[in-house]
Amino acid sequence: MSSPSEVWAETLRRIQHFVPEQTFEAWFLPTRCAAYSAEGVRIQVPNRLFADWLKENYHTLIVSTLCETLGRPDVVVDYSVSEHQDARAVREDAPKPASGGAAPPNGIAFPPQSGSTQLNRRFCFDSFVVGKSNEFAHAAAQAIAEKPALVYNPLFVYGGVGLGKTHILQAVGNKIQEKDPAARIHYVSAESFMNEMISSIQRGNTLNFKERYRSVDVLLIDDIQFLAGKESTQEEFFHTFNALYNNHKQIVMTSDRPPKEINLEERLVSRFEWGLVADIGLPDLETRIAILRKKAEEEKLSIPDEVLLFIAKSVRSNIRQLEGSLVRLLAFSSLSGQDMDVELARNVLKDFLSQRTNKATIKDIVKIASEEYDVSEEAIMSKKRTAQIAMARQVAMYFTRELGGLSLSQIGARFGGRDHSTVLHACQKIERLLKADEHFRNRIDDMTERLTA
Repeated sequence: MSSPSEVWAETLRRIQHFVPEQTFEAWFLPTRCAAYSAEGVRIQVPNRLFADWLKENYHTLIVSTLCETLGRPDVVVDYSVSEHQDARAVREDAPKPASGGAAPPNGIAFPPQSGSTQLNRRFCFDSFVVGKSNEFAHAAAQAIAEKPALVYNPLFVYGGVGLGKTHILQAVGNKIQEKDPAARIHYVSAESFMNEMISSIQRGNTLNFKERYRSVDVLLIDDIQFLAGKESTQEEFFHTFNALYNNHKQIVMTSDRPPKEINLEERLVSRFEWGLVADIGLPDLETRIAILRKKAEEEKLSIPDEVLLFIAKSVRSNIRQLEGSLVRLLAFSSLSGQDMDVELARNVLKDFLSQRTNKATIKDIVKIASEEYDVSEEAIMSKKRTAQIAMARQVAMYFTRELGGLSLSQIGARFGGRDHSTVLHACQKIERLLKADEHFRNRIDDMTERLTA
């Protein structure tokens, strides 16, 4: 096995066993191995967002599988963007590649592998979109970046998965480093902290471990909830925290829950609350649109506003899924050659939308349709056929079919004993209106958002 294509084909064959078929087809089939050498492997992807998403979600799987394929204990993986991208989904002003051809596969240079102390320069305050759900945490983080250890020490930021905690944590480090290049900043996850501690005990150099962590100017520790139930690690972190705090060094932590809800020693909980505890919540619609627009601007992507609005209305769980939906749509548009519009977005994201809509019941649907069309719920379920009632009923049938799990006949039985052909006609009519009537499409999108709230 010598060529990059052979290496990657075998790697993909192994990866295929560990990911769902749709994930494999969407994220792995469009990639290829551009080059590999003793230094590492370069994976080529359709666009920059695609690379970011793979790194965040599948990098560990890719590295471990490449290690198996190549028979190496470790592999450095680098991602590059294909020069042959679809113009609708790539940088519009990207520079032309330099003449002279690409570097030979065995002579490529790879960047150094990231370590636990290395900050990601992409995570800065300028790229962080501020909204009502995160403005308090953002303001606190900016304050301590301007005056480390003088205000809000420690800062404890908590919130759900994918809401920007790591971004804001590293933004603090990057800002302090920018202002003071000599500052000793250490970013690490709580899990890595524990693993390093265990490794130092096994090697008999715990003093080096203690010195490394207690001599920094700024300690940024991610996912502190990982210490829950780990008494020895909590003990070590307790002393590390005290040493830094007493020496007026800045400490910033993130977690998926507030200090009191983590299974930690009471003395740690109380110390975590000495400074400021700030939460990050789910972004509202305006913030979600701003996040998508910011991402598009950063990558110099041309995406219609109505598409951004549709994604923002459809994906409300967290920022990772929001950006991931955008990347999935971009990849599909680029690979299929289809124009990026709301209809394409609706088709590409239909699996995700179906999962969200499954949370609604028929009772919920009838209630929303009743409110939207100003008719009673009883009228929708009745035999009445006035235009207003019929439209409300057809919309309700459409949403009920989108829920899944019921046949057309079963839906008809729920709506006043109608047969399956009536339900089919109603659903087909709504689908035609969705394609032809923008006002109607927006109305259905609004109802979808209310149903899945």
